[in-house]
Amino acid sequence: MAIKFAGQFDVKKTPEEVFDFLTDPNRFAPLLPEFQGVTVHDPKHFNVKVNVGISYIKGTADVKMELAEAERPTRAQYKGQGSVAGGNVSMVAGFDLRPELTGTRVAWQGEAQVFGRLTSVAGGLLEPLGRSKSKS
Repeated sequence: MAIKFAGQFDVKKTPEEVFDFLTDPNRFAPLLPEFQGVTVHDPKHFNVKVNVGISYIKGTADVKMELAEAERPTRAQYKGQGSVAGGNVSMVAGFDLRPELTGTRVAWQGEAQVFGRLTSVAGGLLEPLGRSKSKS
């Protein structure tokens, strides 16, 4: 089952500052919802743990992430794979940065593929969840 998400927001920082923040897991990972921890292996690889829950299925997602693309200061993309309550997840997430008069416009997008028992049990709950997270 695929879950797509996207959105955009403006920040009062330069594209370089925003890029540096979004490509440093020690800085951005603690801001993730339900953040539990991050382990950085090298500048392009890290693991992130977050609490996840859909209806009565709850657990911790442990995702191995890779900074697969980095074009400072305009674009970066992460790819990841890991385990999540009752299944596995494969994901791609990225952002594009554009300078604005008062800072930087951040356009973000991604897709997660969820496999395993989780999709059969929670099926119809996952897609609306993805849509609700895309309204930012």
